Amino acid sequence: MIHFVGAGSGAADLITVRGAKLLEEADVIIYAGSLVNPALLEYAHEGCEIHNSAHMTLEEVIEVMKAAEAAGKMTVRLHTGDPSLYGAHREQMDLLDEEGIAYDVVPGVSSFCGAAAALKAEYTLPNVSQSVIITRMEGRTPVPDGEKLRSMASHGCTMVLFLSTSLLEQAQEELLAGAYEPDTPAAIVYKATWPDEKVFPCTVGTLAETAREAGVKNTALITIGGFLGGAYDRSRLYDPAFTHMFRKGTDE
Repeated sequence: MIHFVGAGSGAADLITVRGAKLLEEADVIIYAGSLVNPALLEYAHEGCEIHNSAHMTLEEVIEVMKAAEAAGKMTVRLHTGDPSLYGAHREQMDLLDEEGIAYDVVPGVSSFCGAAAALKAEYTLPNVSQSVIITRMEGRTPVPDGEKLRSMASHGCTMVLFLSTSLLEQAQEELLAGAYEPDTPAAIVYKATWPDEKVFPCTVGTLAETAREAGVKNTALITIGGFLGGAYDRSRLYDPAFTHMFRKGTDE
């Protein structure tokens, strides 16, 4: 059996209980060494076979899985954050389907959640933004034509950029070409929830300059939008005048 496990946003204790249990039981662990906190490997038992996929191709990863399966071993494929976001696990699952190898997926805490925690912020605020766009700046890997950053930025809602820290000059231009003004609040969150986490508040107009001055070139998320400002409306859910299925409001 192959278990695709979300490692969480960085801190070793932010993996799920299910994920930690599988790591403890695994005979083979294949982990994304470029992003996964190596402290998570301390869950592994003595004798567990460990592979760093940062040095491997897709085909090499699948060969390790196939060999483990043939030997009756249990494998954990440990992905950073949640595998469903930039995890490249669909292509692995398709090849496992071709081989008739069973697998499942254990969700994890995504780094965009870790970034919000680091910022002590709420992405969805009444009358500010009720939508979150998770995307990235186009680099060597293209994005679909309808998802160019300036097009996504035209909505003006909360945005979180993955995999874009080294492309902030271009990203800043694209964001400003959308609906964001130079003074729109933004923040760079470096290694959210890791021991060396850092937060750099800024604006859309100073994103590239802030990253350059801080020396941040990778392993960071870019958060953008009015949710980082001070103004928002109170939630109606807890408004004493508002009626819903669990409580009658005072205005009635």
